[in-house]
Amino acid sequence: MSDLIAKTAMDRRLADIITPVIEGLGFELVRVRLMGGATRTLQIMADRPEGGIGVDECGDISTAVSAVLDVEDPIEENYVLEVSSPGIDRPLTRLKDFEMWKGWEARLETTELVDGRRRFKGGLMGVEGNEVLIEIEEAGEEVTIGLDFEWLSDAKLILTDELIAEMLRQRKVPDLDETEFDEIDQTEGEEDDPAEVTKH
Repeated sequence: MSDLIAKTAMDRRLADIITPVIEGLGFELVRVRLMGGATRTLQIMADRPEGGIGVDECGDISTAVSAVLDVEDPIEENYVLEVSSPGIDRPLTRLKDFEMWKGWEARLETTELVDGRRRFKGGLMGVEGNEVLIEIEEAGEEVTIGLDFEWLSDAKLILTDELIAEMLRQRKVPDLDETEFDEIDQTEGEEDDPAEVTKH
């Protein structure tokens, strides 16, 4: 289980429980995070293997995951379950994501210093073995470097006009829904789009 999908021990435990449920419905787990706060929030991002998920499908996942979590009961406190799509400026959490989004701009962070830095921004150039290739600017020149996937602590696409246009073209959406770009850090009762929120 990649730390980009599930960071903490609890996230990994939750991922072990919910992954078979999500995959059984024909989707993939992109990320799971149990967030703190007055009421805890369990954030689940899911997607189709080929990309694209709607509100109704988030609802189906929420219903199925809720049933399993009620039986397994891994979270002692009350919590809000929030199931959503990865969004346009999506997190990149699996090695295949870096190949799938080759050619688009991304921001990567590493756990350890690599050549004196932890943050890298540039165009994704795919993967080679277990390395993520990214084209960055160094001393005024574009160079492609490889970062071991296991070194990454965070990675996401950068929201650009070109990326938005491509997503809208893929979805054939006539109007831009700006809620799609909001961060998922939300309080109880707020919803991302598409998302399904369930209270426990």
